[in-house]
Amino acid sequence: MTSADLVLPPTDQQTPTAALLQAPDAQALEMAIGDMHVLLEQHGYVVAVYPSAIPPAHERRLYSVRSVLESDRIALVKVDLPPLGVAVLVRQLRQLSICDFSPGVVASAARLLTHYIHAGALLHSVTRFDRVPVDLRTHAKSWVPGSQFAVVAGPEPQLVRVGPKADPPTGPEFGTHLMTAKGQSQSEWVKETLAPAWQVQAIHESALPSESPAWWGTGKLVEFAAYLPDISVLYQLVSSVRRENCHWCGMDLIGDRCGFCSSPLPAAENRMHSAGVLSHEALAPPLS
Repeated sequence: MTSADLVLPPTDQQTPTAALLQAPDAQALEMAIGDMHVLLEQHGYVVAVYPSAIPPAHERRLYSVRSVLESDRIALVKVDLPPLGVAVLVRQLRQLSICDFSPGVVASAARLLTHYIHAGALLHSVTRFDRVPVDLRTHAKSWVPGSQFAVVAGPEPQLVRVGPKADPPTGPEFGTHLMTAKGQSQSEWVKETLAPAWQVQAIHESALPSESPAWWGTGKLVEFAAYLPDISVLYQLVSSVRRENCHWCGMDLIGDRCGFCSSPLPAAENRMHSAGVLSHEALAPPLS
């Protein structure tokens, strides 16, 4: 992981923690190479998950370390999720790492699991927000004192103005927990309105990641992420997807791209079970 505040506490005593891959201004290259070598010696493989919004220099550092070590046992997994969503995903991968999945399956599972994380935020302004298309009318409304907007960045982008007569964004159709992190906002809308509308089974609180204000364009926010908390459901989800062998590096994978070398599957092999692992019914029934 590339930031300590993206490492959520483990869900149980078996869930391992995550190693921190520091930025160039915090650690010399020689030390970074040494730390990665130790991780490889201890664990055999490394799945390095990092958000797409990290500084380019930090991303280049990750590739430099892998290049110097000339290792095919390091997966660099770039994730296009908001910071709290990244933290939730990383913990899910930590949960899966103790299951009987190969490193290749764990690495490629990151792309699959992002489809089941509903990540968003309650914003008091969208004037500096550019992650989801915002029209001029909505920008104009953001100047009205007291305006609030509910934004969902994924799996499907949504933006609605919060109000007594406005419906919350569309949420997951399966049982989830909700992780929340408050910035400079005292609003309880996420807990009092969004959580019941999404029928979440539990609400958890976390510190706001340091990257969140920049990602959302404002510090007046409440970030949230609905996710699958049960390791048995995560296991069922990942194990139900057809496994392939990467034709380039030979690693196991699920989906359409290798998590280690990023090589896509040939078109004829790019398929899943006909039952459709991405269907909500495959996970858990909607809450009554």
